[in-house]
Amino acid sequence: MSQTNTLALDRANDARYRARRGEIETYFDRTAVDAWARLTSTAPVGRVRATVRAGRNTMRATLLSWLPDDLSGRRVLDAGCGTGALAVEAARRGAHVVAIDLSPTLVNLAAERMPDDLKGTVDWRSGDMLDARLGEFDHVVCMDSVIHYQTEDAAKALAKLAERTSRSIAFTVAPGNAMLIAMLKIGQLFPRGARSPSIVPTSPFNLGRKLITYEAFSGWKVERSQRVSSGFYKSHAMELVAP
Repeated sequence: MSQTNTLALDRANDARYRARRGEIETYFDRTAVDAWARLTSTAPVGRVRATVRAGRNTMRATLLSWLPDDLSGRRVLDAGCGTGALAVEAARRGAHVVAIDLSPTLVNLAAERMPDDLKGTVDWRSGDMLDARLGEFDHVVCMDSVIHYQTEDAAKALAKLAERTSRSIAFTVAPGNAMLIAMLKIGQLFPRGARSPSIVPTSPFNLGRKLITYEAFSGWKVERSQRVSSGFYKSHAMELVAP
C-alpha cells in the first residue's frame, strides 16, 4: 500500500474513532446516567441488571488481581473509569491514579463517591483516554472501554496507550461468540437496548493479531487471559506485559 493510501486510511480510521467516541459520550453522559449510577451502586436492580452487576464486579476483581498488591510510587491510568470503583481500589494500594471517562457526569459522580480517607489520591478527568497530555504510566486498565469500537480501532487505541506505558496494559473485549451476538440481536437489554451504543463482538485472537502489527507492542507478551460470563454480561480480559 502506498504512503498516500496509508495516510488516507489512517485519517478515515481516526474519523471513525472520533465519531464513535462522540456516540459513546452522548450515551453515558446523557441517556444512561441514572441507569449507570444505579447499576454501579448497591441499590436493588432487576434480574438482568443484577447479572450484569455481578459480572462487572467479577471482572473488576480479576483486573485488580493482575495489578501488584503494592502500587506505591506507580502511576495507574483507569481508562474509561465510569463511576470509579477500580480507581478507588488502585488508590488504596498506594498508586497515583489518573481516572478518565468521556462522561463528565459519571466522573463527577465518581468523585462524589470517593471515600474520605482517599481524597486527593485520584486525579479525576473527563475526556479522551488517548490524550497524550495525561502523561506516562506504569499500568493501564481499560475495563469495558474499548468494547464499543471496531477491532482495528480498538487495537490502534491500545497501541497509543502502549506508547506511554512501561509495565502492563489490561483490557477487556466482548468475545465474538454466537451466544453474545444472538443476545445483542434480541434487544441489547443493557440497560435499554434501543438507546445504548452497540457492543462490537471481537475475537481476542483477532485483536491480538492486530496488536502485534504495531511497533508500540514490540516485545510485549500476553501474560494472562480470563473470560467472565454472568447472564447478559460477557467479557474477556487480557493482560499484556512490557518487555
